[in-house]
Amino acid sequence: MSQQQVFERLSQALQRGALSRREVLRLALGAGAFALLPGAIRAQSRSRFVDYPFQLGVASGYPTPDGFTLWTRLAPSPLADDGGMGADEQIEVHWEVAEDVHFGTVLRSGKVIAVGEHAHSVHADVDGLAADRWYYFRFIAGGEVSVVGRTRTAPATGAAVTGMKFALGSCQHFEQGWFNAYPHLIADAPDLMCFVGDYIYESSWGDDLVRRHARAEPYSLIDYRARYAQYKTDPGLQAAHAAMPWIVTWDDHEVDNDWAGSQSERLDPRFLQRRAAAFQAFVEHMPLPASIRRSLGDSLQLHTLAAFGGLANFFVLDDRQYRSPQPCPDQAKGGGSTVFTATDCPALDSKTLTMLGDAQERWLGQQLKASRAQWNVIVQQTLLSPMDNNPAAGNQVWTDGWDGYPAARLRLIEQLAQPTLRNPLVIGGDVHASVVCDVKRDTRADSKAVAAEVCGTSMASQGWPQAHYDELRPVNPHLQHVRSDQRGYALFELGRAEAQIALRVVESVKTVQSPISTQARFRIEDGVRGVQSA
Repeated sequence: MSQQQVFERLSQALQRGALSRREVLRLALGAGAFALLPGAIRAQSRSRFVDYPFQLGVASGYPTPDGFTLWTRLAPSPLADDGGMGADEQIEVHWEVAEDVHFGTVLRSGKVIAVGEHAHSVHADVDGLAADRWYYFRFIAGGEVSVVGRTRTAPATGAAVTGMKFALGSCQHFEQGWFNAYPHLIADAPDLMCFVGDYIYESSWGDDLVRRHARAEPYSLIDYRARYAQYKTDPGLQAAHAAMPWIVTWDDHEVDNDWAGSQSERLDPRFLQRRAAAFQAFVEHMPLPASIRRSLGDSLQLHTLAAFGGLANFFVLDDRQYRSPQPCPDQAKGGGSTVFTATDCPALDSKTLTMLGDAQERWLGQQLKASRAQWNVIVQQTLLSPMDNNPAAGNQVWTDGWDGYPAARLRLIEQLAQPTLRNPLVIGGDVHASVVCDVKRDTRADSKAVAAEVCGTSMASQGWPQAHYDELRPVNPHLQHVRSDQRGYALFELGRAEAQIALRVVESVKTVQSPISTQARFRIEDGVRGVQSA
């Protein structure tokens, strides 16, 4: 059994809820991978913790040509206020990186002091490794050893790379479904996971709930920490973090529905205090590099560039923190989004409306002009292309998406349209539907494509009925594919001649396990703007 198969089998066992120590031992030893065993099995010395401290798993992210960032959090009682750790307790946590799963030769190691001020979370920024390699990592604390994670370095800057795979995920409401697509995602073996927001949900809603949030809606740092901890107890999510590096951005539900800049949906005067708590919890639970973590204060600079040799650049954007409040808001709430006929809201025409903010727009424009990558992937939150939401009432726009910021959208499209930029590809989430289309300056049939766009469906969050989108298709002919009735992820394979896209969907998120299928396939030909059916 290969090491990849070990991760797949372990993930499947975790997802069944049948991960006995005997089963883990059998699976791991079947590959000679004793190092994969949880530390509670492998520890030789008596633990100082009330229970196994690595219950939230391990993760890695943001690969560079010589390293990556590692993450874990000590939480022997994950849902407790302090995670089962004393607030004043300081714990020395060791980390190790090796080329083989047995840790026969440890290539890099170090230690981090986990403190209550940061929820005993641990980040280790590793460098000095060879480019374009897979590695294994683990943490050790108080006589306990974590599960082993697998991650990789990026190819050398500008290196000629023949291909790579990445996955796109978003919107995983814990109550609305099991995260049962992740074992299949692991089996698809991407080099990188791009998660584009709504990693947690602050609110409870939806039909046919399969499990419940342990606490009420979070407002404090303690409650946001507990919400992340509960999500990270999901075995499928945990296994996916252990199997590959991630890059992440947030959307609204990591903080509050429809938040925009310094304003909440209901104009809460204490919102900035709540937002600061949500930001800190996000940093504490994601494998973010030091360059991002160090920026945490009243704000967090989340936008960044992740490169994969000369093949691909991933431009990670933040369309929440710097955006203007939604135009023509719901008067009953004071802020947030609405759906209305565009002609009824003159504020839509304002050139000052922004999704990214001036500084981030300038940064992105400079990066795109400088990019020499074959594929240029815009990693952002939602659907960029327009969508008329009511064919009977004229052009009805939803103001929380790019439709509410048409001048800002056009500025981004013009940045993507520059002729020296190769193969721009926009990816997003948020709308709980798979949407595939060409990005154009306008929706006229003869308008030329500027870029390809793939907006992935949700991992678990329910979508609008498919019948709703079927009614919209005649007035949205530029949308090649719209499906809201299935949950899953998108898988991309970038090559020298083309990019292949598979929309991967599970049968149901209402059962712990579910088979997977491919809803549709598309391709992007190198040098040809736009996307085609495969």
